Amino acid sequence: MPGRMVQRIDVTGADGVRLAAWEFADPPKRREETQRASGVLLLHGLMGRASHWAATARWLSERHRAIALDQRGHGRSDKPPEGPFTREAYVADAEAAIEQLGLAPVTLIGHSMGALTAWQLAAKRPDLVRALVICDMRASALGAASQREWADWFRAWPVPFATLADVRKWFGEDDPWVERPTPARGEFFAEVMAESADGWRPVFSRRQMLTSRATWVHDAHWEELAQVQCPTLVIRGLDGELGRAEAQEMVRVLPRGQYAEVDAGHLAHYDQPEAWRAAIEPFLDGVLTP
Repeated sequence: MPGRMVQRIDVTGADGVRLAAWEFADPPKRREETQRASGVLLLHGLMGRASHWAATARWLSERHRAIALDQRGHGRSDKPPEGPFTREAYVADAEAAIEQLGLAPVTLIGHSMGALTAWQLAAKRPDLVRALVICDMRASALGAASQREWADWFRAWPVPFATLADVRKWFGEDDPWVERPTPARGEFFAEVMAESADGWRPVFSRRQMLTSRATWVHDAHWEELAQVQCPTLVIRGLDGELGRAEAQEMVRVLPRGQYAEVDAGHLAHYDQPEAWRAAIEPFLDGVLTP
C-alpha cells in the first residue's frame, strides 16, 4: 500500500539474544494512537522471516498495532552458534517481545512452528494473550522418520544458487521433495536468501533449523493446546500439512476453538493472501472489536 511504512525495533529475547521486530504503520498515525491500538504479534514458521507477513501486517495495521518478529535463528535476528533453539527459548522470546513492546493483551497469529510457539505461550501466560490464530500446525507428533526426511531434503539443496531466479525455479518448480511446488513457494524461499561471494545462500543455518525442529517434532502438543483459554481460530490450507480431521479435533480440544479453511497449501497466508484475509478477518473482528 502506498505510504505504508515499516519500522525496525530491536528486542532483547531470552539469554540476551537480539531479536528484530518489524512494525507496520501509516506515517500520519500519531504514536499515541499506535500505542492505544490493540496489539497483534505475527510469528513465522521454521525458515520463515517477518517479511513473509507483510501483506497481512499491512491490512492489520489499518486498525491495530501490527508487529512481525524475526525469531531467533531467522531473518535479521541473532543466530547464536549453540542456540539454544528449544521450545522454551522461542516461547520466552515471544513473551519478551510482547512485554517490551507493550502489546498485551496481544492477539498472536502464528504459522506452522510459530503457531506452536503461540499456543504454548498462551497456555503459559494467559494474562498476555487475548486471542490466537493457528495456521497449519499439527498438535500430534511427527516422529523420527519426518526428521530424517528433512535432513535429506536440506542436503539436496543445490547451494549456492547462482541467481535468485535459480532459487525461485528450484523451490517453485523443480524441488523433488515436494509433490506440488508453486511459484509462491519459490518467492517465499527467495526472501530468505542472501547474496554471498559465491552465490545465494539461506540467511539461516540448516543445521540450526534441524536442531530447532528436533525440539518439537517428536512430541505431541495436545495438553498445552487444551490449556489455551482465549478464543482460537484453527486454520488450514486444503493442500497443507494439517489434515481436516486433526484440525477439527484441535478445535474440539480447545475450550474456545473455531475452524476455517483456505484453498491453498502450507503457506496459506503467503500463497493466497486475499483468501487468507477473508478467512481470518471475521474472527479478528469478533475478538478485537471493543
